[in-house]
Amino acid sequence: MSVQRVRIAAQAKLNLHLRILSKEVSGFHSIETVFHRIDLSDDLVVEANSGGRTLDVTGADVGPTESNLAWRAAVAYAEHTGWPAGFRIELTKKIPAGGGLGGGSADAAAVLRALNSMAPRAVGAPGLLKLAAALGSDVPFLASSSVMALAWGRGDRMLSLDPLSRHDVLLMSPAFSVSTADAYRWLDERRERLRLSAEEPSRDPAILDPIGLSTWGSIARFARNDFEAPVAEKHPELRDYLERLRSSRAIHSGMTGSGSTIFGILDTPPDYAKVPAEHRERVTTTTTSIDVSEPQAVA
Repeated sequence: MSVQRVRIAAQAKLNLHLRILSKEVSGFHSIETVFHRIDLSDDLVVEANSGGRTLDVTGADVGPTESNLAWRAAVAYAEHTGWPAGFRIELTKKIPAGGGLGGGSADAAAVLRALNSMAPRAVGAPGLLKLAAALGSDVPFLASSSVMALAWGRGDRMLSLDPLSRHDVLLMSPAFSVSTADAYRWLDERRERLRLSAEEPSRDPAILDPIGLSTWGSIARFARNDFEAPVAEKHPELRDYLERLRSSRAIHSGMTGSGSTIFGILDTPPDYAKVPAEHRERVTTTTTSIDVSEPQAVA
């Protein structure tokens, strides 16, 4: 077969809203979330060939190759379709690891979409989403053609929504990272503690309608992240960071995913002079996305 190569931006995501619902017998938790892509992305070049399989990573230590989600996505696609015989992935990491921005999931989704764009017999959207769902809860959304979606279940059931208006985003990544497994364990322990003390908060019924999901302001009025409280119990400084951000000019703010990155949607361009000097190296800015990055052929 001839060598084919494409470049693709693996866009990160924000969870504008994230509720953790019931825990299944399998140990997995059902979720309810509102995803939105942002322009911060990792860069991937994906090559399909008839040789071996390689993954080259720059920009961050992402651990063993066999556990890397980009690698696992390529292997899963090849096993499912019988193509390609070999692949080479060049991954440049820019999305902070362990921050709740979906960096590894974005890489996996980008690899699936890149390979599918080159395949002699492309997998349809349902098949691609099935492959994505086996890799993680964030991967189906990031493998889809949606900029924004309401998702539930394990993140594999989605209602695509029109993207919100483009805004600058301030991201603050604390010195600590949070593993998803730890965040779920802390959440379960906190809920059990509150249940035993009869302090468990009630969950009010709610209807999420298209109008309530159409503006930043309307989302900010109901949005929550169930991981914030248990993560802040383990890392009290997070609460202070969030309070500062929420008292600023952000029109919507919160923690994304299981943390530890917090975000603020800004109504005016960012002013680094207002960011405490000790935090500036941990702050980055980007914008919310209005489209999905497509694979581009490269020589």
